[in-house]
Amino acid sequence: MEKRIRTAVIGVGHLGREHARIMASLEQSELIAVCDTNETAGKAIAEKFGVAYVADYREILGKVEAVSVATPTINHHQTVIGCLAAGIHVLVEKPIAHTLSEADEMIALAHERGLTLQVGHIERFNPAFRALQEQLSRPRFFEAHRMGIFSPRSLDIDVVMDLMVHELDIIASLVNQEVVRVDAVGIPILTQKIDMANARIEFADGCIANITASRVSGERLRKLRVFQPNEYYSLDYAEQQVMVCRLIPSENPTALPNIIAGGLEITRREPLAAEIESFLDAIAAGTPPIVTGEDGRRALKLATDVLQSIAAHSTRAGITFKS
Repeated sequence: MEKRIRTAVIGVGHLGREHARIMASLEQSELIAVCDTNETAGKAIAEKFGVAYVADYREILGKVEAVSVATPTINHHQTVIGCLAAGIHVLVEKPIAHTLSEADEMIALAHERGLTLQVGHIERFNPAFRALQEQLSRPRFFEAHRMGIFSPRSLDIDVVMDLMVHELDIIASLVNQEVVRVDAVGIPILTQKIDMANARIEFADGCIANITASRVSGERLRKLRVFQPNEYYSLDYAEQQVMVCRLIPSENPTALPNIIAGGLEITRREPLAAEIESFLDAIAAGTPPIVTGEDGRRALKLATDVLQSIAAHSTRAGITFKS
């Protein structure tokens, strides 16, 4: 086995502790430390995996080669820049940064230092999405729903940056066209930020995406429906399933087409494990990660455009919220 990569996880809250679990389990990784400003939580995770605990990420600089950054979004820029400046490869959770200018600085520094900067858009590593991706050639319409039950975590950002950004990244990666129009609405419900939103996005080739996201739903739902000529796909992220319907034209020009329905063959796997393994593989091979810093910036730009559209609609409707 090749030399393992010395790793650490910065931020071991709800998601960061899962990063630590996987970093400790993968053959490519030698988990050295976990970092969190919450000493009780940090020490508990460190003890669980038999690694060091530090309160300040700067204590691990020079001791590790790669990190996962799973801190609140507002802290991404400072932490990622500090790690990149010290020559450390970074996997940063989505959204890549709080602002586009912060994202630009992170991307530029990664390129300057020749380091891997991967953004944690986890659904790109969902086996069901990977199977769907291979089938699409000319998508014309997307219908996406990402609904979650209210949780007190991630309240430093709104539902667009928290949940909708997943679909913004997924759809933008599949269409790969310039966005020409964004029209969105959203409202605060249980917090002072946007808790539920809907966005209609039009791409230069005429493809349309309709996306709904809510973090105050009574159910958990993560589904994407895609239409392209003569084909319809329904992706369930949670179940890791893709159903497909295809129209087969009849030889008789006056007869209705035949419809063939079924499911794609999918080998189930934990998306986060696939994401972290891909990050480590990119470092070892010196190849670009599957989700680059530029990809993360594209999703952040779309999310920013959605929020600007929501703000314009809210002003006319007399609705106020915190950005």
